[in-house]
Amino acid sequence: MPTRSKQKNPALQFILASTSPRRLDLMNQVMLPVHVIAPEADETPQPSESPKKLVQRLCLAKALSVKTIVLGQGRSGLIIAADTIVVSPTGKKILGKPRSSIEAKSMLKSISGRTHSVLTGYCILDPLDRKNKAPWVRVVESRVKMRKLTEKTIRDYITTGEPMDKAGAYGAQGIGGALIERIVGSYTNVVGLPMTEILMDLESKFKIQLLSWIQ
Repeated sequence: MPTRSKQKNPALQFILASTSPRRLDLMNQVMLPVHVIAPEADETPQPSESPKKLVQRLCLAKALSVKTIVLGQGRSGLIIAADTIVVSPTGKKILGKPRSSIEAKSMLKSISGRTHSVLTGYCILDPLDRKNKAPWVRVVESRVKMRKLTEKTIRDYITTGEPMDKAGAYGAQGIGGALIERIVGSYTNVVGLPMTEILMDLESKFKIQLLSWIQ
């Protein structure tokens, strides 16, 4: 699903190793020419694996799985893969997508009035390895303070259905944004892709001046 942005360099292409519509929206917002390929990765945490190590491992695994597809299709373009997790205020538990409204309620109560972390690991990989560059992997952390949520607020929010497919049981880019008191760090990281950091790394590590194609 490529963007329709006007480019000075039509050969410039990025491959998003994610089916997340939110990540695609973020890339489209900065007019990156992008094609989506679904990655494959076992997202089960390994024993004693820290949240940071988990997102590092998964974003690399996703990028490598898409590299195989890209080479098989004869495509070119830099691969961008990412994995985002929500970590409980205690820092000891990963809050994934709730499997029921009861679990969603429990998650929202656990972060109500407290600060938790959102971690995104991302990997930038050149499948053709034209400059002998190893995959670039980075982890970005944002700290999110939720406002104090009443039982009614939690119940009404769950009724909207939005929490059910969101890690941590809330979506910062949707109705759940009204539940956030403040964010320290990248907002787009909380949505799923830390765009400022990615753009900076593309410029400094891969020497791509990202706004050069926009007329």
